[in-house]
Amino acid sequence: EIVKETSTFIKKVGYNPKAVAFVPISGWHGDNMLEESANMPWYKGWTKETKGGVVKGKTLLDAIDAIEPPVRPSDKPLRLPLQDV
Repeated sequence: EIVKETSTFIKKVGYNPKAVAFVPISGWHGDNMLEESANMPWYKGWTKETKGGVVKGKTLLDAIDAIEPPVRPSDKPLRLPLQDV
């Protein structure tokens, strides 16, 4: 139910819901943050599509590790915006 509602919102703002990992966690108890939780036996894990294929995992740490960093154009000039001098 929550995944459905969140997917609709993600689609509205311009992202592909299939490229987002949905992970139920409890920060208070540490469930599904670093290790798979025994308190959520109904949760089978997340799957997301990336440019390299399909990635699977079960924890928030797995989802963070699966994020692909953007390609930085290191052959172009560095530009830094200045806000105040």
